Amino acid sequence: MTPNPSDPTPTSRHHLGGSRSLGFAILSVSDTHTEADDPSGHLVRDLVAAAGHTVRHYALVANSIADTRERLEPWLGEVGVEVGVTVGGTGVSSRDLTVNALEAMGGRRIDGFGEIYRSLSYGEVGPLALFSRAGLYILQGKPVFALPGSERGVRLATERLILPACIHLVEELER
Repeated sequence: MTPNPSDPTPTSRHHLGGSRSLGFAILSVSDTHTEADDPSGHLVRDLVAAAGHTVRHYALVANSIADTRERLEPWLGEVGVEVGVTVGGTGVSSRDLTVNALEAMGGRRIDGFGEIYRSLSYGEVGPLALFSRAGLYILQGKPVFALPGSERGVRLATERLILPACIHLVEELER
């Protein structure tokens, strides 16, 4: 089959990485949900597990820099955690502090993920996509994806961007 040059999904294992299972740490950040009532956090957990990866940690913390840092930093220090995902706190309000927390932890922002996410999101929500600060950061040598709190945004980012590329990204960071 001849590859379609307009298809953004690479078809070779070289582009996608191996077939290994990765360990994920998922942190929901919210002032309105609890762990029992966290549809977006549960969705990313389910999508990651269905793709054959392991969810090593999941928790929900209040939308604060200190709480985010206190929970996420130790997880990223574990050998079995190779990918971090935060859910929520990526908007533009004064209470949206996840991106601030990742930057305060020394996260190095990687251009591309946020731009492509906003472009894809624009097709679903129009100009409101402009207000998302979703992004990809490298912390402790590991990728951390900062996703919005909406189920639609989580599904879009996880299915279209994170899962197709995470193995390759981890392998590159391990080099």
